[in-house]
Amino acid sequence: MNNFPYYGGRYQDSLLKKLILFTLFSFALSLWAQNYSITVAKLKYRGGGDWYANKTALPNLIEFCNRSLNTNINPEEDVVEVASSDIFLYPYVYMTGHGNVVFSSMEAANLRNYLIAGGFLHIDDNYGLDQFIKLEMKKVFPELEFVELPIDHPIYHQKFDFNEGLPKVHEHNGKQPQGFGLIYQGRLICYYSYESDLGNGWEDQIIYNDPEAIRQQALKMGANILTYCFTTN
Repeated sequence: MNNFPYYGGRYQDSLLKKLILFTLFSFALSLWAQNYSITVAKLKYRGGGDWYANKTALPNLIEFCNRSLNTNINPEEDVVEVASSDIFLYPYVYMTGHGNVVFSSMEAANLRNYLIAGGFLHIDDNYGLDQFIKLEMKKVFPELEFVELPIDHPIYHQKFDFNEGLPKVHEHNGKQPQGFGLIYQGRLICYYSYESDLGNGWEDQIIYNDPEAIRQQALKMGANILTYCFTTN
């Protein structure tokens, strides 16, 4: 019996569907390993929050990875909606914003299927997202809780080492940055960067006038997240 009441009809898990999705993700990761171009996406969600924030962030992160890590990621990200079947085309999906987020039952089911099948969601709090996203992710994985990842977690030790964990880009409330994760059957499926503002650090320098050393820390941490997604997941 299905334990998730919002699942129904065509959104029921099936062995065939999981096999197909697993094959798609395996193919995408094999392309990464062979240095073929792949594409990442930004998540478009409902609720009024500015999902479109940080317009130069992903292109700058992609350029940094392609230059510093010799990756071959398409220079421009795509935009994908939560309920779209196209989400399964992207091994990495980035979500940011300041405000409200709302997932319908259909959207929650689709996002759950995507993550279970091998997808990876990076939620980047742009100050103000926290109170909404935790509630909405409970619709996606009611059985899971966000857990703070220890500083020895592999996501902090890919190409670049972050021995103190997530770097701080902007102050906001002066809280320490924290990196949380949702772990499903032993696999990190969602990384949540909180009180860090990584995406702001990826933006063009002229936008926030951040010191270059801070921007480099943000870009290096972003590169770690992408590398972890493509090589570990």
